[in-house]
Amino acid sequence: MTIEIKVPDLPESVADATIATWHKKPGDLVARDEVLVDIETDKVVLEVPAPEAGILGDILQAEGATVLSRQLIATLKPAPVAGEETKEKPVDAVADDGAEALSPAVRRLVAEHAIDVTKLTGTGKGGRISKEDVEAFIKGGNKPAAAPVAAAPVAAVAPLVGRTEKRVPMTRLRKRIAERLLEAKNTTAMLTTFNEINMAPIMKLRKQYGEIFEKKHGIKLGFMSFYVKAVVESLKRYPEVNAALDGDDIVYHNYFDVSIAVSTPRGLVTPVLRDCDNMSLADIEKAIKDLAGKGRDGKLTVDELTGGNFTITNGGVFGSLMSTPIINPPQSAILGMHKIQDRPMAVDGKVEILPMMYLALSYDHRIVDGRESVGFLVSIKELLEDPTRLLLDV
Repeated sequence: MTIEIKVPDLPESVADATIATWHKKPGDLVARDEVLVDIETDKVVLEVPAPEAGILGDILQAEGATVLSRQLIATLKPAPVAGEETKEKPVDAVADDGAEALSPAVRRLVAEHAIDVTKLTGTGKGGRISKEDVEAFIKGGNKPAAAPVAAAPVAAVAPLVGRTEKRVPMTRLRKRIAERLLEAKNTTAMLTTFNEINMAPIMKLRKQYGEIFEKKHGIKLGFMSFYVKAVVESLKRYPEVNAALDGDDIVYHNYFDVSIAVSTPRGLVTPVLRDCDNMSLADIEKAIKDLAGKGRDGKLTVDELTGGNFTITNGGVFGSLMSTPIINPPQSAILGMHKIQDRPMAVDGKVEILPMMYLALSYDHRIVDGRESVGFLVSIKELLEDPTRLLLDV
């Protein structure tokens, strides 16, 4: 009996996927629920486990291959019960000693057509028998394939001494990020406006209550929870920033799902915090930590990456002082937070050193006008410079 290993059901928004990594080779023993292969989609990496313990048979789709939902990608032979003798030889176990060097596809063809391996002539590297050799042998009425004519030597370019290159194919996620960025640049009337914030009040609040907050809620009080709270309150005041274009219609969202940009080993992803208006600072911090951890481990689900009305990206964690973030379509705006840096500022006619941070709001000018974009940014500035207003809703 042979068990078929197929691609899992892909979400409706995902047309196809790519075989990322095979963790096992043909002939390897595998345990039940052991991960056989990672399949990468535009959004997430799916792990395909072994449904039963056994021996991995043929791998029908190699790494890098594009596959569809429910497509057959490999076979699995259940492990024989202890003490039970195998009644028939495995397909890929050919008696001839030279057959050990054959690929799984070649061994399968040889077994299916009962071909004597000794009658085959290999035209591959080192005389290796390829799938084409077997197919030619079958079509030619059991005549071995003719050896290919040696191609004329091409003049080799002398390598540059001490200089090397590394060519790596783009991952599906990287390709998708590139497509989305180009889409945003080419299909939106994007404009960026800036402001700056005195972060001293929030830093003082975190210093005063940070230890108590962590003891009570089991998580540190960061900056992102304040940013999210300020964004939600400002979105309530400026609903155009929480809207999206759908053809000739403007869709105003009456809920507040905020996407948080998270850097992962595979690239930038934007998991979504749902119903942020109903979340406390502690709820937001816990949710962000959970999503960031899943992002680093490649465990984010499609649902967690889908939707979102507005995006926050924090380049400050990497040291960015200023940037112009690109909109995440179909959203109408994205807020960029940056590095907190001490700068001399004029306060009541005197120069003071204050921890300042630049804000950048990129927005789609087709939906959001200058009045709304500037007002939205000023609202965030006022709320963060006086965080008590977040608690009093004023």
